[in-house]
Amino acid sequence: MPLHPNAKPKLAVWKFASCDGCQLSLLDCEDDLLAITDAIQIAYFPEATRAVIKGPYEISLVEGSITTPHDAERIHKIRRVSKVLITIGACATSGGIQALKNFKDVNKFIDIVYANPQYIDSLQNSTGIADHVKVDFELRGCPINKNALVEVCNAYLNRRKPNIPTYSVCMECKRRGNICVMVRNGTTCLGPVTQAGCDAICPAYNRGCYSCFGPSEDANAKAFSIHLEETGISRENLIRLYRGFNANAEEFKNESIFYEQK
Repeated sequence: MPLHPNAKPKLAVWKFASCDGCQLSLLDCEDDLLAITDAIQIAYFPEATRAVIKGPYEISLVEGSITTPHDAERIHKIRRVSKVLITIGACATSGGIQALKNFKDVNKFIDIVYANPQYIDSLQNSTGIADHVKVDFELRGCPINKNALVEVCNAYLNRRKPNIPTYSVCMECKRRGNICVMVRNGTTCLGPVTQAGCDAICPAYNRGCYSCFGPSEDANAKAFSIHLEETGISRENLIRLYRGFNANAEEFKNESIFYEQK
């Protein structure tokens, strides 16, 4: 997709099933966003403007999961007009909180919730974007870290690898000087198996990590589950622990299914 030598790269922001929180993180960049607009042209971003500039697009940021047949078709169209496609947030990377329906019969919920369920056209599963098309980079978080978003966009515009950590939240706790809530208080915390990115905000306030950023690169969820069992956590609570924002992430999904069938 060649660009005119004097043209600014076009950036598009797309929404699927989500709460819009990650798009709001982009708007929250404020001064950084203004600096970005000097280097790129925001061509499509319904959350911020009704103006639309036709593609193709140098970078597409995609928020939200695929939950309907229409979504499954639309993401392929977006992929075709995008040189680089970056997913932002837990919904786009692993299906989000709505992926909890993947573990049950969604039709039973539709019958309970909607007065006219025949008008609902929903897929059985909520899935991340990478389950449908090629994704160039997955930016984790619920919501994403706005500074990380600026870093990823900057990296791709300058054709370099994004500098995003893949180690666990425990590293961030150490850097902040936090005392481990698991060791001191016996608080259940997913920090040891969760990717960094939040600056360990929950442990800093004496709360366990909820894994907003999903499993870390070298997460050993199996060993972590065994440890939690030894501390006395029940099978039901262990399943609930893994079924949060990133319930459909492979490592967490496998663990919750294992204990559900145990």
